[in-house]
Amino acid sequence: MPPDQTPLEAFRRDGFVHLPEFMDAVEMDCIAARVAEVIAEVVPTLSKTDAMYEDYERPETLKQVNVPPERAPALAALRESAKMQELVDRLLADRAVPQSLELFIKPPRLGTPTPPHQDGYYFCLEPNVALTAWLALDDMDDENGTLHYVAGSHKMGVLDHGASQVLGFSQGLTADDLAAYGREVCCRLRRGDLLVHHSLTIHRAEGNPSSRLRRALAMVYYGASARLDPKAHRRYRESVQAQQEDLGVR
Repeated sequence: MPPDQTPLEAFRRDGFVHLPEFMDAVEMDCIAARVAEVIAEVVPTLSKTDAMYEDYERPETLKQVNVPPERAPALAALRESAKMQELVDRLLADRAVPQSLELFIKPPRLGTPTPPHQDGYYFCLEPNVALTAWLALDDMDDENGTLHYVAGSHKMGVLDHGASQVLGFSQGLTADDLAAYGREVCCRLRRGDLLVHHSLTIHRAEGNPSSRLRRALAMVYYGASARLDPKAHRRYRESVQAQQEDLGVR
């Protein structure tokens, strides 16, 4: 983000904003400890569709967790803290209502790519007023699968997606060339950095062939003005369930 630009200006222009050192080292140590507790104590009790693995026979290949807020009160409290709430309310220009809490992991040497997509296609909202706050738990770059955004793509509405057959990211853009939607930006992150992106901003990530772990805590917020589109949500859920059955996790 240019030094003369506010987070709100960057978010409105590009559909995302990078906030370096949003959490300090002490805060990150506490968050990391709570994440470790979730992985050790909560993940083993979750279904295959809430705790997803690259290989379900290998616990070290955990790739995504839909964290039940009631089982992770400290992380839920972080999501609802004044520090987070003031930021997301300002960026959404609406009262931001906390929704899902997720861990995204790319295990060393075998984390697979994330297909380009818009979160808003999954959310099925009308209007699509929502965002995701994405906290880096590790340093990230292109070697271990950091996020790439298409700047300005949030202004194009909900785009066509198709079934991806990627567990955890069931829908991907059908376009072959992301350059048609804008300039792609690679976000190199340090532990404690925060990325916040609009629900309609196209983003993707490479796999992780490196020896380094890549983890993030994602906190989703919907604007109070947003409502679920029942027809779109039904189509989305049917596609997700069909793909889960094909992949053997239902």
